Amino acid sequence: MAFRINDIVMRKSYGSDILFRVINVIDNKGVRYYLLHGLNMRIIADAPEDDLIEASRAKIVEYDRPYREKAEYLLKKIAQSKSLQRKKGMARGVRQEPYGRPGKVLHIDGDEEYLNICMEAYRKVGMEVVGVVLKEEEQPEKVYDLLERYRPDILVITGHDSIKSSARDYGDLESYRNSKYFVEAVKNARKYEPSLDNLVIFAGACQSNYEALIKAGANYASSPERVLIHCLDPVLVSEKVAFSHINELVKIEDLIEHTITGAAGIGGLQTMGKFRYGVPKGKY
Repeated sequence: MAFRINDIVMRKSYGSDILFRVINVIDNKGVRYYLLHGLNMRIIADAPEDDLIEASRAKIVEYDRPYREKAEYLLKKIAQSKSLQRKKGMARGVRQEPYGRPGKVLHIDGDEEYLNICMEAYRKVGMEVVGVVLKEEEQPEKVYDLLERYRPDILVITGHDSIKSSARDYGDLESYRNSKYFVEAVKNARKYEPSLDNLVIFAGACQSNYEALIKAGANYASSPERVLIHCLDPVLVSEKVAFSHINELVKIEDLIEHTITGAAGIGGLQTMGKFRYGVPKGKY
């Protein structure tokens, strides 16, 4: 059957394990192929028409439920933690309610729909963020100017990625669809700010070349075990750094536990937090 843009489909050859959204139709010498983006995973793929089946509404709900529930749980946990921190500040005898400034985020995303989901999550946890939609291949060229314009504390470089079906060497950047663009974007960001503590960088998507991203200068990256990562994982990493105190190391184990995917999908280096407390709070 023919599929249309935005149809939700599964690949028969992979046991219908992942749900995808059709984003483009490609005619290759009379054979119709479809370009696919993961429904809630940051993976890109393509498949011939005869390998795809349409996902039922029940299948979509069943597939999405565990990821949505975990994301909602983590965001609720974050909100509760911030409420507790405010109460502790008052209990320490501070005459006026303490306030503070979390780290500012610049989130560059190759997927507009995912960026919108992430922006809503950032707002739920009270973060200052600028979101920019930029195709993966355009990110290296434009990241420096965006950093100069917005001057963030935390930079997210993400979108979609995957290991090519023909790949034999997982250390080779050419084995990945978009890892090379993320790597070049990180390198260019480090030309703007070399210090890993002055500018904290998360980079990567599903199955990205983790080692190359860390070597390029990212503080945190995906994907150590080349697994799929959830669309909100970059948000959860950024939140942990943004609200950790400026003179404290972010415990990498706590940060990984703070994500949906966990250690198989997210890793990184010791990094200082970005939150600055202030007292007293202004009256006006």
